[in-house]
Amino acid sequence: MNESGTGTAQTPVEDRLRAALAARAHSVGPADLRPLRPPTAVVLPRRLLRRVVVGALALAAVAALVFFTVRGGRPYPTEPARPPHPTTGTPSPVPSAVTPSTAEPSPSAPPP
Repeated sequence: MNESGTGTAQTPVEDRLRAALAARAHSVGPADLRPLRPPTAVVLPRRLLRRVVVGALALAAVAALVFFTVRGGRPYPTEPARPPHPTTGTPSPVPSAVTPSTAEPSPSAPPP
């Protein structure tokens, strides 16, 4: 759509829309406008206030129920999982004492 109104040709639909909007804008005068009123405090109707209070109480009840339900679980951590079959005791080899090596050092090794 052409913003400035000059340049490219307009379609018949655009011409009709512009004419309709201009006619509507020129039909409104100062007598059609209502006088300004100072801002006032917003007063909530009792029905809306009652709904808000009941909703907040219901939400608090649900939150308390969830809190005490979750909190009422086990106070200590669960034990680690055990294997499904008992392990059979296989003896482990007895470590042998380390004996000093009698091998000669390599010629490329630094002397002690």
